[in-house]
Amino acid sequence: MKVARRLLSWYARGHRDLPWRGTGDPYRIWISEIMLQQTRAQAVIPYYERFLRRFPTVEALAGASQEDVLAAWSGLGYYSRARNLWRAARQVAERGSFPRDYPSIRALPGIGDYTAAAVASMAFGLPHAVLDGNVMRVVARAAGDAADIGSPRTRRRFRAIAQEWLDEAAHQAGSFNQALMELGATVCLPKNPQCPVCPLETGCRARAEGAENSLPIKLKKREPVAVADVLLLIRKGDAILLLRRDARARHMAGFWDLPSRQDLRAREGRRIGEFRHTITHHHFTFTVLAARARPCGAGFQWFHPAQFAAIPLATTARKALKLAGIL
Repeated sequence: MKVARRLLSWYARGHRDLPWRGTGDPYRIWISEIMLQQTRAQAVIPYYERFLRRFPTVEALAGASQEDVLAAWSGLGYYSRARNLWRAARQVAERGSFPRDYPSIRALPGIGDYTAAAVASMAFGLPHAVLDGNVMRVVARAAGDAADIGSPRTRRRFRAIAQEWLDEAAHQAGSFNQALMELGATVCLPKNPQCPVCPLETGCRARAEGAENSLPIKLKKREPVAVADVLLLIRKGDAILLLRRDARARHMAGFWDLPSRQDLRAREGRRIGEFRHTITHHHFTFTVLAARARPCGAGFQWFHPAQFAAIPLATTARKALKLAGIL
């Protein structure tokens, strides 16, 4: 079946109106693609718009401090993305322009095969097919392929299939990639795919075999690890005591967070509540307690709520402060 022709025709009839579509600016496309990693599009929109108001150009991002960039990113999670954005922006600003070829885009910090293909195709029309979770799902079902998508070999084969599809419409590489991702995000869903309205239904092997709900296959799923911890809410007037995480910390390095029992000795008071938080395969349950303490040692600082927007505030701190009615 002529996949490219069907996809482009379907996409042209209507798709989601997202703020990063309709632009050929590689900077804006790059920002959106990094933010969309591990994050739903609707959740990204307000962060994307605020981030670009604060850093409207790659030069503005390169000239900012890493702390300012982390503060603007605060709440999106996966903060290595923001650090790599800042490092890459400095490289781009130093060279004087955004790279216009796939290998040079791919060489920037934090940019892998998928992001390089997305920016290369959408900003410069280069014929490189994207392969993300949505695209792998479409390929697995269309080809009726039950191989493990966690396998590098399967990913290479699926990328080759997506590239074959793109080669039919190489002159519309950006639109093709957006159409393919849009299909996976809105029609070829993980559960209950909307097959009757899919432009690829005719010729889809999974649909023909009644296997659309069982593909794709992903093996070797890592078991989640449950972790319980306590965060301490310590006040001085309306100021809140925060602790800056060590730059070498495994999680939230350089971010401000509420201290835990391991960080200082405190007189614990009433239980404010609890919340859940997930980092990769770790499932945390945090209990928030009111407490009193005299902080000692480096890293502690008092902040008023009006100052929170200007610092990189950990997501766990945000959740705890919302639980306490402070945010």
